[in-house]
Amino acid sequence: MRSYAPVNKGHQGQIKKAVQMLLAAERPMIYTGGGVILSNAAPELNKLVSQLGAPCTSTLMGLGGYPASSGQFVGMPGMHGTYEANMAMQHCDVLLAIGARFDDRVIGNPKHFAQNARKIIHIDIDPSSISKRVRVDVPIVGNVKDVLADLSAQYEVAAAEHKPASITKWWEQVETWRGKECLKFANSDEVIKPQYVVEKLWEVTGGDAFVTSDVGQHQMWAAQYYKFDKPRRWINSGGLGTMGVGLPYAMGVQMANPGHDIAVITGEASIQMNIQELSTCAQYRLTPKIVCLNNRFLGMVRQWQQIDYGSRYSESYMDSLPDFVKVAEAYGHVGLRIERPADVEPALREAFKKHKDRLVFLDFITDRTENVWPMVKAGRGLTEMLLGSEDL
Repeated sequence: MRSYAPVNKGHQGQIKKAVQMLLAAERPMIYTGGGVILSNAAPELNKLVSQLGAPCTSTLMGLGGYPASSGQFVGMPGMHGTYEANMAMQHCDVLLAIGARFDDRVIGNPKHFAQNARKIIHIDIDPSSISKRVRVDVPIVGNVKDVLADLSAQYEVAAAEHKPASITKWWEQVETWRGKECLKFANSDEVIKPQYVVEKLWEVTGGDAFVTSDVGQHQMWAAQYYKFDKPRRWINSGGLGTMGVGLPYAMGVQMANPGHDIAVITGEASIQMNIQELSTCAQYRLTPKIVCLNNRFLGMVRQWQQIDYGSRYSESYMDSLPDFVKVAEAYGHVGLRIERPADVEPALREAFKKHKDRLVFLDFITDRTENVWPMVKAGRGLTEMLLGSEDL
């Protein structure tokens, strides 16, 4: 648009203020969002996180902007974020927000979030996103990539002249929170746990696949258990909440990235919303691997009905499912039904190795009762987390 002229370079005076705040911080925290991905700013972010030595968290849309395998990464924040990420977001003294919106799924109740005094630096190309939901102390309007480059350069010079405050005790606290192992789950030899499937998918693909998802529990498990180390490897609809996009997304991703492993993490309800695209995949010789976490429920709806409505389930169960193996085969693809935990890894290896050049529909029959933990209920504060069924 001719009338749209965004500010790319951040105000140097504001960047200087941010540097001084970060140098003095004893409990710094870095909070990144989808703006890092959109700006292609992962290299600049990685450099700055290394310079600051602070814990880093990434929203659902920001995953991969900073490597999940790094010790400085504390997981995703928010409604289904990790205990350590949420506690650090709440108890830091300086929060550096980069290309993120402070949306309700991240900070929960804004009044609860504002209870703890902290300084907030907010970098975003859209001025309307700054101070929209929380009060910001140092706003920096600009393209994330450009601002981070300037911030890093200024910080390097300032840190050489003035030694940054020690954050050793802060990391000790973060490690204590991390010690809760909030993503640990009770695996089973009898029934397939959905988290286990995602963990094994990460192992089999070497953490290097392009992963798309639909919406629901499977989306959250994908975000929690597939460790994204690179940007633009995680493609989902985010706040749009669009069921059915996983397979079409994967088709586009494969057209743009031929030869790479493509995985669709989906559920038995979401996949049926665009299942006819199996025909398009056959026509264009597209070969994504469909990882269906089939719990015979609209899982996230069922979870909320269990927690908030006394397990009074209404229209959240799926009693009319097709045989997905036969459906896949009818379209000319490979279909696999997996019912035992011991068969999870072999099935994934078969799909990605033996049938590398075929579309494979993997129908994993998973635990019907498994919930996504941790969880911050709607309207609650960021630190008011349910860590498991024992908290209900």
